[in-house]
Amino acid sequence: MNAIFRSKIPQILRAAAAVMMLAAGAAQAATLAQIRQSGQIRIAVANEIPYGYIDMNGQAHGAGPDVAAQIMKRLGVKHIKWVTASFGSLIPGLKADRYDMVAAEMAILPQRCQQVLFSEPNSSYGEGLLVPKGNPKHLNSYEAFAKSDAKVAIMAGADQLEMMHALGVPDSRIVTIANNADAISAVATGRADAYAATGLTVAQLAGKSNKVQPAKSFTDPVIHGTPARSWGGFTFSTNSRDLRDAVNTQLAIFKKTPAWTGIMKHYGFTANDDTQSSAKTTEQLCRG
Repeated sequence: MNAIFRSKIPQILRAAAAVMMLAAGAAQAATLAQIRQSGQIRIAVANEIPYGYIDMNGQAHGAGPDVAAQIMKRLGVKHIKWVTASFGSLIPGLKADRYDMVAAEMAILPQRCQQVLFSEPNSSYGEGLLVPKGNPKHLNSYEAFAKSDAKVAIMAGADQLEMMHALGVPDSRIVTIANNADAISAVATGRADAYAATGLTVAQLAGKSNKVQPAKSFTDPVIHGTPARSWGGFTFSTNSRDLRDAVNTQLAIFKKTPAWTGIMKHYGFTANDDTQSSAKTTEQLCRG
Protein backbone atom coordinates (compact mmCIF):
# COMPACT_ATOMS: atom_id res chain seq x y z
CA MET A 1 0.00 0.00 0.00
CA ASN A 2 1.59 3.29 -1.06
CA ALA A 3 1.74 6.34 1.18
CA ILE A 4 -0.64 8.41 -0.98
CA PHE A 5 -3.37 5.78 -0.88
CA ARG A 6 -2.81 5.24 2.84
CA SER A 7 -3.30 8.95 3.48
CA LYS A 8 -6.67 8.84 1.71
CA ILE A 9 -8.08 5.95 3.78
CA PRO A 10 -9.78 8.22 6.36
CA GLN A 11 -11.46 10.14 3.54
CA ILE A 12 -12.64 6.91 1.89
CA LEU A 13 -14.03 5.61 5.16
CA ARG A 14 -15.86 8.87 5.83
CA ALA A 15 -17.34 8.79 2.33
CA ALA A 16 -18.46 5.18 2.77
CA ALA A 17 -20.06 6.03 6.10
CA ALA A 18 -21.90 8.93 4.49
CA VAL A 19 -23.24 6.65 1.75
CA MET A 20 -24.43 4.16 4.37
CA MET A 21 -26.15 6.93 6.32
CA LEU A 22 -27.90 8.16 3.19
CA ALA A 23 -29.05 4.62 2.37
CA ALA A 24 -30.35 4.15 5.87
CA GLY A 25 -32.15 7.48 5.68
CA ALA A 26 -33.83 6.44 2.43
CA ALA A 27 -35.25 3.39 4.17
CA GLN A 28 -36.68 5.31 7.09
CA ALA A 29 -40.39 5.96 7.47
CA ALA A 30 -41.00 9.23 5.69
CA THR A 31 -42.32 12.27 7.48
CA LEU A 32 -45.70 13.71 6.52
CA ALA A 33 -43.96 16.58 4.71
CA GLN A 34 -41.82 14.14 2.72
CA ILE A 35 -44.83 12.01 1.84
CA ARG A 36 -46.75 15.06 0.61
CA GLN A 37 -43.76 16.26 -1.37
CA SER A 38 -43.19 12.90 -3.07
CA GLY A 39 -46.90 12.19 -3.42
CA GLN A 40 -46.37 8.57 -2.34
CA ILE A 41 -46.79 6.50 0.82
CA ARG A 42 -45.98 2.87 1.57
CA ILE A 43 -48.86 1.03 3.30
CA ALA A 44 -48.77 -2.61 4.40
CA VAL A 45 -51.59 -5.14 4.62
CA ALA A 46 -51.64 -8.73 5.89
CA ASN A 47 -53.87 -10.32 3.22
CA GLU A 48 -56.73 -10.99 5.65
CA ILE A 49 -60.27 -10.68 4.31
CA PRO A 50 -62.14 -8.43 5.10
CA TYR A 51 -59.59 -6.35 7.01
CA GLY A 52 -56.99 -5.75 4.31
CA TYR A 53 -55.88 -7.79 1.31
CA ILE A 54 -54.52 -7.64 -2.24
CA ASP A 55 -56.57 -9.15 -5.09
CA MET A 56 -55.28 -11.05 -8.13
CA ASN A 57 -54.85 -7.77 -10.00
CA GLY A 58 -52.66 -6.29 -7.30
CA GLN A 59 -55.39 -3.97 -6.04
CA ALA A 60 -55.84 -3.41 -2.30
CA HIS A 61 -59.23 -3.94 -0.70
CA GLY A 62 -60.71 -4.26 2.78
CA ALA A 63 -61.92 -2.01 5.55
CA GLY A 64 -58.39 -0.77 6.24
CA PRO A 65 -57.17 -0.09 2.68
CA ASP A 66 -60.45 1.43 1.48
CA VAL A 67 -60.54 3.93 4.35
CA ALA A 68 -56.79 4.57 4.13
CA ALA A 69 -57.13 5.40 0.43
CA GLN A 70 -59.81 7.99 1.18
CA ILE A 71 -57.69 9.53 3.93
CA MET A 72 -54.66 9.77 1.64
CA LYS A 73 -56.74 11.61 -0.94
CA ARG A 74 -57.74 14.10 1.73
CA LEU A 75 -54.08 14.53 2.66
CA GLY A 76 -53.11 15.15 -0.95
CA VAL A 77 -51.14 11.92 -1.34
CA LYS A 78 -51.71 10.70 -4.90
CA HIS A 79 -50.06 7.29 -4.91
CA ILE A 80 -50.05 4.38 -2.46
CA LYS A 81 -47.46 1.65 -2.72
CA TRP A 82 -49.16 -1.38 -1.19
CA VAL A 83 -46.94 -3.88 0.60
CA THR A 84 -48.00 -7.39 1.62
CA ALA A 85 -46.62 -8.89 4.82
CA SER A 86 -47.55 -11.65 7.22
CA PHE A 87 -49.50 -10.38 10.20
CA GLY A 88 -46.70 -11.26 12.59
CA SER A 89 -44.19 -9.18 10.63
CA LEU A 90 -46.28 -6.00 10.42
CA ILE A 91 -44.94 -4.41 13.60
CA PRO A 92 -41.32 -5.50 12.98
CA GLY A 93 -41.66 -4.07 9.46
CA LEU A 94 -42.79 -0.72 10.82
CA LYS A 95 -39.93 -0.67 13.31
CA ALA A 96 -37.49 -1.48 10.48
CA ASP A 97 -39.05 1.31 8.33
CA ARG A 98 -40.00 -1.03 5.49
CA TYR A 99 -43.27 0.88 5.14
CA ASP A 100 -44.84 4.03 6.55
CA MET A 101 -48.21 2.74 7.75
CA VAL A 102 -50.20 -0.45 8.27
CA ALA A 103 -53.85 -0.76 7.21
CA ALA A 104 -54.73 -4.21 8.58
CA GLU A 105 -57.31 -3.24 11.23
CA MET A 106 -54.82 -4.45 13.82
CA ALA A 107 -56.40 -4.71 17.27
CA ILE A 108 -55.24 -1.92 19.57
CA LEU A 109 -53.69 -3.71 22.56
CA PRO A 110 -51.47 -2.44 25.41
CA GLN A 111 -48.52 -4.64 24.48
CA ARG A 112 -48.62 -3.36 20.90
CA CYS A 113 -48.91 0.26 22.03
CA GLN A 114 -45.50 -0.14 23.65
CA GLN A 115 -43.96 -0.81 20.23
CA VAL A 116 -45.88 1.30 17.70
CA LEU A 117 -48.31 4.21 17.39
CA PHE A 118 -51.98 3.62 16.66
CA SER A 119 -54.56 5.88 15.12
CA GLU A 120 -57.92 6.23 16.79
CA PRO A 121 -60.09 3.15 16.08
CA ASN A 122 -61.36 2.77 12.53
CA SER A 123 -63.35 -0.37 13.27
CA SER A 124 -64.72 -2.54 16.01
CA TYR A 125 -65.65 -6.16 15.63
CA GLY A 126 -67.17 -8.58 18.05
CA GLU A 127 -69.10 -11.81 18.14
CA GLY A 128 -72.24 -12.80 16.26
CA LEU A 129 -74.89 -15.47 15.82
CA LEU A 130 -76.08 -17.10 12.62
CA VAL A 131 -79.73 -18.10 13.04
CA PRO A 132 -82.47 -19.55 10.80
CA LYS A 133 -84.40 -17.07 8.69
CA GLY A 134 -86.74 -15.14 10.94
CA ASN A 135 -84.86 -16.22 14.09
CA PRO A 136 -87.82 -18.32 15.37
CA LYS A 137 -86.32 -18.86 18.85
CA HIS A 138 -85.37 -15.19 19.25
CA LEU A 139 -81.74 -15.94 20.04
CA ASN A 140 -79.80 -12.70 20.41
CA SER A 141 -76.91 -13.51 22.75
CA TYR A 142 -74.51 -16.25 23.76
CA GLU A 143 -75.97 -16.08 27.25
CA ALA A 144 -79.29 -17.30 25.83
CA PHE A 145 -77.92 -20.84 25.51
CA ALA A 146 -77.36 -21.03 29.25
CA LYS A 147 -80.98 -20.06 29.90
CA SER A 148 -82.82 -22.28 27.40
CA ASP A 149 -82.70 -25.69 25.73
CA ALA A 150 -81.46 -24.18 22.45
CA LYS A 151 -78.34 -25.72 20.89
CA VAL A 152 -75.45 -23.71 19.47
CA ALA A 153 -72.97 -24.87 16.84
CA ILE A 154 -69.29 -24.01 17.24
CA MET A 155 -66.37 -24.73 14.93
CA ALA A 156 -63.87 -27.21 16.39
CA GLY A 157 -61.04 -25.38 18.14
CA ALA A 158 -62.75 -21.99 18.02
CA ASP A 159 -62.57 -19.47 20.86
CA GLN A 160 -66.36 -19.50 21.17
CA LEU A 161 -66.21 -22.84 23.01
CA GLU A 162 -64.34 -21.23 25.91
CA MET A 163 -66.79 -18.33 25.85
CA MET A 164 -69.77 -20.66 26.12
CA HIS A 165 -68.20 -22.58 28.97
CA ALA A 166 -67.42 -19.31 30.78
CA LEU A 167 -71.09 -18.35 30.43
CA GLY A 168 -72.26 -21.66 31.86
CA VAL A 169 -73.50 -23.30 28.67
CA PRO A 170 -73.34 -27.11 29.13
CA ASP A 171 -71.69 -29.34 26.54
CA SER A 172 -75.05 -31.01 25.91
CA ARG A 173 -76.19 -27.81 24.16
CA ILE A 174 -73.05 -27.42 22.06
CA VAL A 175 -72.80 -28.94 18.57
CA THR A 176 -69.27 -29.14 17.17
CA ILE A 177 -68.80 -28.68 13.41
CA ALA A 178 -65.63 -29.11 11.37
CA ASN A 179 -65.52 -25.72 9.66
CA ASN A 180 -67.44 -22.56 8.81
CA ALA A 181 -68.76 -24.09 5.60
CA ASP A 182 -70.85 -26.56 7.65
CA ALA A 183 -72.55 -23.80 9.64
CA ILE A 184 -75.29 -22.99 7.12
CA SER A 185 -76.51 -26.58 6.85
CA ALA A 186 -76.27 -27.13 10.62
CA VAL A 187 -78.53 -24.13 11.27
CA ALA A 188 -80.83 -24.48 8.25
CA THR A 189 -81.61 -28.16 8.96
CA GLY A 190 -82.17 -27.67 12.70
CA ARG A 191 -79.15 -29.64 13.82
CA ALA A 192 -78.33 -26.51 15.79
CA ASP A 193 -80.45 -23.47 16.57
CA ALA A 194 -77.62 -21.04 15.86
CA TYR A 195 -73.95 -20.83 14.99
CA ALA A 196 -71.57 -18.75 17.13
CA ALA A 197 -68.69 -16.95 15.38
CA THR A 198 -67.32 -13.44 14.89
CA GLY A 199 -69.78 -10.92 13.54
CA LEU A 200 -67.87 -10.66 10.26
CA THR A 201 -67.89 -14.42 9.73
CA VAL A 202 -71.62 -14.53 10.45
CA ALA A 203 -72.29 -11.75 7.95
CA GLN A 204 -70.32 -13.51 5.21
CA LEU A 205 -72.12 -16.81 5.82
CA ALA A 206 -75.54 -15.13 5.82
CA GLY A 207 -74.77 -13.71 2.39
CA LYS A 208 -74.43 -17.20 0.94
CA SER A 209 -77.92 -18.54 1.77
CA ASN A 210 -81.45 -17.18 2.12
CA LYS A 211 -82.19 -19.83 4.75
CA VAL A 212 -80.15 -18.12 7.44
CA GLN A 213 -79.47 -14.62 8.75
CA PRO A 214 -77.46 -12.82 11.42
CA ALA A 215 -79.23 -12.28 14.76
CA LYS A 216 -80.19 -8.63 14.27
CA SER A 217 -80.43 -7.60 17.93
CA PHE A 218 -77.28 -9.42 18.98
CA THR A 219 -75.43 -8.13 22.04
CA ASP A 220 -71.76 -8.79 22.71
CA PRO A 221 -71.05 -11.47 25.32
CA VAL A 222 -69.35 -10.35 28.52
CA ILE A 223 -66.63 -12.82 29.46
CA HIS A 224 -65.18 -12.46 32.97
CA GLY A 225 -66.46 -8.90 33.09
CA THR A 226 -65.02 -7.88 29.71
CA PRO A 227 -66.94 -7.59 26.43
CA ALA A 228 -65.63 -9.95 23.75
CA ARG A 229 -64.82 -7.17 21.30
CA SER A 230 -61.78 -5.73 19.49
CA TRP A 231 -60.96 -2.29 18.12
CA GLY A 232 -58.81 -1.98 15.01
CA GLY A 233 -56.77 0.99 13.88
CA PHE A 234 -54.01 2.14 11.54
CA THR A 235 -50.48 1.56 12.76
CA PHE A 236 -47.33 3.68 12.52
CA SER A 237 -43.72 3.63 13.69
CA THR A 238 -42.93 5.65 16.80
CA ASN A 239 -41.12 8.31 14.74
CA SER A 240 -44.21 8.98 12.58
CA ARG A 241 -46.28 10.91 15.10
CA ASP A 242 -46.99 13.75 12.64
CA LEU A 243 -48.34 11.28 10.07
CA ARG A 244 -50.43 9.51 12.71
CA ASP A 245 -51.88 12.81 13.91
CA ALA A 246 -52.78 13.88 10.36
CA VAL A 247 -54.49 10.55 9.73
CA ASN A 248 -56.41 10.90 12.99
CA THR A 249 -57.71 14.31 11.96
CA GLN A 250 -58.98 13.06 8.60
CA LEU A 251 -60.29 9.78 10.03
CA ALA A 252 -62.46 11.64 12.53
CA ILE A 253 -64.00 13.64 9.67
CA PHE A 254 -64.40 10.69 7.30
CA LYS A 255 -66.10 8.49 9.90
CA LYS A 256 -68.99 10.96 9.96
CA THR A 257 -69.73 10.47 6.25
CA PRO A 258 -72.00 7.95 4.48
CA ALA A 259 -68.93 6.83 2.51
CA TRP A 260 -67.30 5.42 5.64
CA THR A 261 -70.53 3.68 6.65
CA GLY A 262 -70.79 2.22 3.16
CA ILE A 263 -67.27 0.81 3.29
CA MET A 264 -67.85 -0.87 6.63
CA LYS A 265 -71.19 -2.31 5.57
CA HIS A 266 -69.66 -3.61 2.33
CA TYR A 267 -67.15 -5.67 4.31
CA GLY A 268 -69.67 -7.10 6.76
CA PHE A 269 -69.40 -4.75 9.73
CA THR A 270 -72.74 -4.30 11.46
CA ALA A 271 -74.45 -1.13 12.63
CA ASN A 272 -73.48 -2.13 16.18
CA ASP A 273 -69.85 -2.48 15.05
CA ASP A 274 -69.99 1.04 13.61
CA THR A 275 -71.34 2.46 16.85
CA GLN A 276 -68.85 0.54 18.97
CA SER A 277 -65.92 1.77 16.86
CA SER A 278 -66.24 5.14 18.60
CA ALA A 279 -66.98 3.74 22.05
CA LYS A 280 -63.33 3.70 23.13
CA THR A 281 -60.31 5.86 22.44
CA THR A 282 -56.85 4.61 21.61
CA GLU A 283 -55.60 6.03 24.89
CA GLN A 284 -58.12 3.89 26.78
CA LEU A 285 -57.29 0.77 24.77
CA CYS A 286 -53.56 1.26 25.23
CA ARG A 287 -54.06 1.49 28.98
CA GLY A 288 -55.92 -1.82 28.90
